[in-house]
This record gives sequence, structure tokens and C-alpha cells, in this order.
Amino acid sequence: MRFPFAEYGSRELSFFGMFLFVMIVLSLFFYPLASIPFIIFLSFVLYFFRDPDRNIPDGENNLVSPADGNIIAISHVQEDNYLKCKALKIAIFMSVFSVHVNRISFGGKVEFVKHVPGKFLDARSPDCSEVNEHNLMGILAVDGKTKIMIKQVAGKVARRIVCDCTVGQNVERGKRFGMIKFGSRLEVYIPEEADFEIAVKEGQMVSAGSTILGTLKI
Repeated sequence: MRFPFAEYGSRELSFFGMFLFVMIVLSLFFYPLASIPFIIFLSFVLYFFRDPDRNIPDGENNLVSPADGNIIAISHVQEDNYLKCKALKIAIFMSVFSVHVNRISFGGKVEFVKHVPGKFLDARSPDCSEVNEHNLMGILAVDGKTKIMIKQVAGKVARRIVCDCTVGQNVERGKRFGMIKFGSRLEVYIPEEADFEIAVKEGQMVSAGSTILGTLKI
């Protein structure tokens, strides 16, 4: 049975878990009521770093959500980092209560990875996508032509982006690839010229790896 917590948070889980456990034991020994805030904080840490299994929907042409959260924007933009064309952008906001493990939206080969330092504006701000610290990952689909890009964007609270994919790596739809710690934003970019039929709308709640954002025919 798989341990139900994110491996990307093992350091935080070890540090906070040990510290809070010791404080809870000491509090229970000397003054039991003082243990309550430590128990609440420990519960939050365990809750934040949870990593439940997901049922990946059938259909290799189904592009799945890379993150849990709320779709806060669907727009058309110019993407010049990897796609270098007009693209449809789907932005997903993850609150501190979302599962923060990120998953691959579409299978293929990683062609592009770039980490960009920046600011830490609120992840719901329209400006944060360009000025906040972020990580870009470009994926070439198995047809050798179709491309998509996933952007992990740090937020006001989230200060650490984790992406364990490297250029040349083959990736599978729905598989884990990283996380952003303590609230953030994920964006998916699909070229306008691609044969993509969107299946979601603004304001919709989505789940990483299991919610279909749309169908990308290749």
C-alpha cells in the first residue's frame, strides 16, 4: 500500500511532524490544553501534503487537469517561451486546502524546462502569471508535432516550486511530476491551431489527473 502523502513534501513532513509530535507530548504531560494548537497545526500539515490516488480517465486524446482547484481564467494569449504562437490558456488556482501534487496533462516527451525567478504576488492576480516566480515545461505529443505547455506559478504564500521532469524524459498522462507548496496556480497552454475541444468553463472545480479539460486530437 502506497504511503498517502506527497514524496515532494517529505522534508517538511519530517521536520514539522517530529517537532509538533514532541510539542504535543510535552504539552500533554505538563498542560494538556496547550497541546490543542499543536494538534491542529499537525493536522493541517498532514492534510496539506496528502496525495490521494486518482482514476485517470481512458482516452489518450483526453487532456487532463494538472492540478486540483478552481478554473479562474480561460483566455487566448501569445506564448513565446515554448509554443511560440497564439495559445489557449487555462488557469487553475489552488488554495491551501487543495491537493498540491501536480500531474502530467498529456503524454509525450519533455522538450523544454525552464525555471524563472520572480515576485510572489497573490496567485489569483492576473499579473502573477508573468511576474511571479514560475516553472515552464513543454511537452511534445507522440505524433511528433502537437505541443502543450504547463506552467507552475508561485503565489503569495507558495514560495517553492518542485518539478522533477527533465528534457528528453517520456511522460505519461496523469502521472505525478511535482508540486507547489502552500497555495499557488497552474496553467495549461494549447496552441490555437491545435484540434482541441474544450470541456470546462471558468469557475469550475477540477481534480488533477481525473478531470478532463478537453480533447486534443493528434
